[in-house]
Amino acid sequence: MAIFERIADILQANINDLIDKAEDPVKMVKQLILEMEEDVDEATQALGQAMGSQKLAAKELADARAKVADWEDKAKLALRNDDEELARKALDAKVGLDEQVAALEASYNGITEQVDKLKDQVQTLKMKLEEARSRQNVLIARAKMAEASAGVAESISSVDTDSAFAKLDKLERKIVEQESVAEAMTEVGAVDVATEKTFDEMAHTAAVDDELARLKSELGL
Repeated sequence: MAIFERIADILQANINDLIDKAEDPVKMVKQLILEMEEDVDEATQALGQAMGSQKLAAKELADARAKVADWEDKAKLALRNDDEELARKALDAKVGLDEQVAALEASYNGITEQVDKLKDQVQTLKMKLEEARSRQNVLIARAKMAEASAGVAESISSVDTDSAFAKLDKLERKIVEQESVAEAMTEVGAVDVATEKTFDEMAHTAAVDDELARLKSELGL
């Protein structure tokens, strides 16, 4: 069957070769499994038909043999009754049936041989199908992994890393500048606060001195 010439690709599991052939490995695996299942079904049906023919041939052969035995019994009965002429007629019928039995035996043996071959073939097909099924998930996973790896590699190759890092360096310099400005402004702000505090303290001290002088004057001290 043609399908089993193609199934070698799956059993070897060379996913990279399948990709090189521009085939979709996942679809290919599923399609091959489907075709194998169809072939197994067809072979099983053919085997069933052959076994039906075998049973029919066996029944015809058994019937013919029964008739041969019956005519032989009749010939014996005729001889026991001293009727040789009747015995000859019975044996004449038996001899004709013997030839038929021989032909039916040859036919039955031929059909049986074909049935045995079909059984072996069907069993082989089923074994190959089970082998393919057992590897199907692994092969699909490998195919998807290969596809993902190829996509990542393509993405990496399409990125201008030099340009990207140059932009990052520029952004970092800008941030450093902003941080420096903020730090300087903080330091200036701190100086201004300290100066203002000094002046406040001086004004407070002067006010206290004025109040002290006023009280001394009132008390005549």
